Amino acid sequence: RRPRTVMAKVKAHELRAKSKADLHKQLDELKQELGQLRVAKVTGGAASKLSKIKEVRKSIARVLTVINQTQKQQLRKAYEGKAYLPLDLRPKKTRAIRRRLTPAQLKKTTDKQFKKDHHYPMRKFAIRE
Repeated sequence: RRPRTVMAKVKAHELRAKSKADLHKQLDELKQELGQLRVAKVTGGAASKLSKIKEVRKSIARVLTVINQTQKQQLRKAYEGKAYLPLDLRPKKTRAIRRRLTPAQLKKTTDKQFKKDHHYPMRKFAIRE
């Protein structure tokens, strides 16, 4: 039988300092521990073990969150300055805003409208006091 490792509460700022391999290793350990705790729950384990299940699940979530955030951060860095971004890296906003014309498209005018504006500018009036 392997010696049991007692996991303290995992803190996100400590996880960010770790490498990808260390994070995956810690994730495996936490999942292993969760499996053991679930077995203890079925076999009628101590109350302290049952209460630890929630803590371990939250720790797994924290590790996965840090992994996903760092991965997304690296992707953002990789696509910086490129012409097109993957959909999940683009700003979400709302569907209507995403479909709206860009400011450059809004400013464009047809040749006919340009000539009309140029030849017949807005009239200026002098106001008597």
